[in-house]
Amino acid sequence: MLKRLFPAALLLASGALAQISSFPKPSYFREVFKRPPVKVDLNGPVKINDFVADGKLELSLHQFLELVMANNTDVQLQLISLEIPRDNILSAYGVWDPVAQASFSTTRSTSLPTSAVQAQNTAELSKSLIQPYSLQYSQTLPEGTSYYVNFSGAKSSETNSFASYNPSLTAGLTFGVSQPLIRNRGSYVNRIPLMMAQSNFKLSESNLRVQLIGLISNAENYYWNVVSARENLKVQQKARDTAAEYLKYMEKQLELGAISPLDIYNPQQSLAANDLSVSQARFALIQAEDALRHQIGVDLDPPLRKLPIDLTESAELGPAESITVDTEEEVNKALSINPAMKAALQRLDLDDLGIQQSKNGLLPNLMFNVAYTSNGRGGIFYPSDSTIFGGSSLVSSIPGGIADALSQMFGFGYPTYQAGLTLTLPIRSKTASAAMAIALVQKKTDALNLRNQEQAIRLNILTAVSSLEGAKEQLKLAQIQRDFAQKNLDAENQKYQLGTETNQNVINAQQALVQADSAVVANQIGVRRSLLNLLTQTGELLDQRGIVVK
Repeated sequence: MLKRLFPAALLLASGALAQISSFPKPSYFREVFKRPPVKVDLNGPVKINDFVADGKLELSLHQFLELVMANNTDVQLQLISLEIPRDNILSAYGVWDPVAQASFSTTRSTSLPTSAVQAQNTAELSKSLIQPYSLQYSQTLPEGTSYYVNFSGAKSSETNSFASYNPSLTAGLTFGVSQPLIRNRGSYVNRIPLMMAQSNFKLSESNLRVQLIGLISNAENYYWNVVSARENLKVQQKARDTAAEYLKYMEKQLELGAISPLDIYNPQQSLAANDLSVSQARFALIQAEDALRHQIGVDLDPPLRKLPIDLTESAELGPAESITVDTEEEVNKALSINPAMKAALQRLDLDDLGIQQSKNGLLPNLMFNVAYTSNGRGGIFYPSDSTIFGGSSLVSSIPGGIADALSQMFGFGYPTYQAGLTLTLPIRSKTASAAMAIALVQKKTDALNLRNQEQAIRLNILTAVSSLEGAKEQLKLAQIQRDFAQKNLDAENQKYQLGTETNQNVINAQQALVQADSAVVANQIGVRRSLLNLLTQTGELLDQRGIVVK
C-alpha cells in the first residue's frame, strides 16, 4: 500500500510546491493591499482636431461615425458594460484556485489544585504549554478531484509531569485526495459554471452589438438631419434669391409705369415669406448641428463646440433604379447575422447548460476519500526504570528536538492510512426538482422567443424593403414633379412678359417650385434613411460602416 501511495504523494507534493514556488510575488502584496482607485477620471473628446480644416469641422459619414464610437457617452456606456461578464469568466475559474493556509496557536494553562496542600504550595501545581501549528495547500481540479497536502505538528510541555517526552514535539505530513463518483463527477459537469459564464459573455457581446447598431443608426440619422436641414436651407435661399430678383424686375416695371403700384405688393409679400422660410430653415440647421455635436462629444470642449460644421456627404444618391434588393435574400441574411438572432440562440445554449446543471443537482453525492499520513515525534525523552517494586524512578534524560520528529516523519516509518466512502442520498429534494422544472420551462420559453424573433425579423425586413421601394418611387415622382414645376415657372414668366398672365400666377409657380425642390430633398434623405433602416434590420450596419467591436 505504501509503495502505491508514495509516488502519488510525491506527485501531489511536487505539483503543490511547483505552484507555491511562484507565490507570493512582491507585486502580489502591492496589488492586494493597495487602496482601490475610487476616483473616476473622464477624458475629454478625442480625434476631433484631426478633422479641423480652415477653421471648420469637416466630416464625412465615416469620419463622423468614427468620432461617435470614440466620444459618444452612450456608446462608451455600452462598451464598458462588457467588462462585468468578462470578469465573471475570471471569477468562474476561481473554484480551481489553489489555497494555502497556515495556522498557529499557543495555550498556557495551570491545573486546579486537588488538595489543600497543593493550594498552599503553588510549586506543586502542574503548568502546561501547547502550541499547535499547521501548513496546508489544497486545490480542486476541473475533473472534480480535490487534494491537499498538510504539514502539522505541535509542541507541548508540562511541569510536574512524568511523561516520556517533555517537551513533546510532533510532526505529521498528510496527503489526501477526494473524488466524487456520481454528482460533480467529470470535467464537463464541473466546467458548467465556466461555460455558462462564457455563454453569458457571448450573449452580452450579441446584446452589445444590438445596442450599438441602434446607437449608430440613431447617430447616422442625426447626420442626415443636418444634411437635410442644410439642403433645405439652400432651397429656401434659392427661392429667396428668385423672389428678390422677381421683385427687382417688378420694381423696374413700376418705374417704367408698366404696372400699377398695387401690383408691387404681391412680389414684396412673396419676398417677405421667403425671408421667413430662410430664417426658419437656418435655425432648424443650427438645432440639427447642436444635436450632431452632442453625438460626437464636441459639446464637451468649449473651444471646439464653436467650430462651424461642414458635412461632406451629399443628399444625392444617383439613379434610384440602381438600388436593388432581394427580399428573401435580405431575410436570410438577417436570420444568419442579426445579433438579436444570435442572442436568442445563445440563450438556448445557456438553457442546455442550466438543464445539465440541474440534472447534476438531482444526483446522489458519493465521495471517495483517501489519505496517507506520516508521523514523527521528538523532544527530551525521559526513560523510566521499572525494576523498583511498587513504582518507577526516573533516570537520566535523552536530549532531542524537532529534527528527530522530522526525521521520523520523512522516514515514513510510522504511517497512517485512511480510506472511506461518503454517500449523501437526497430522499426528497424539492429545491433540485424545482430547479430542473424551471430550467425546462426556461428553455421552452426561449425556444418560443426564438421563433418570435424570427417572425419579427422577417416582418421588419419586409417592412424595410417595402419602405425602401416606396422611397425610391416617391423620389422618382418628386423629381418628375420638380421638372414640371420648373417648366411651369418658365412658362408663367414668358406669359407674364407677353402680358397674358398676372404676377400672382408667377409667384404661385415660384412657390410650387420651392415645394417641389423641398420634396426632392426630403425624398432623397428618405431613401438614405430607408437604406439605413434596412442595414439596421439585417444587422450588417456595423460591418457596412467599417465598425469593429473588440
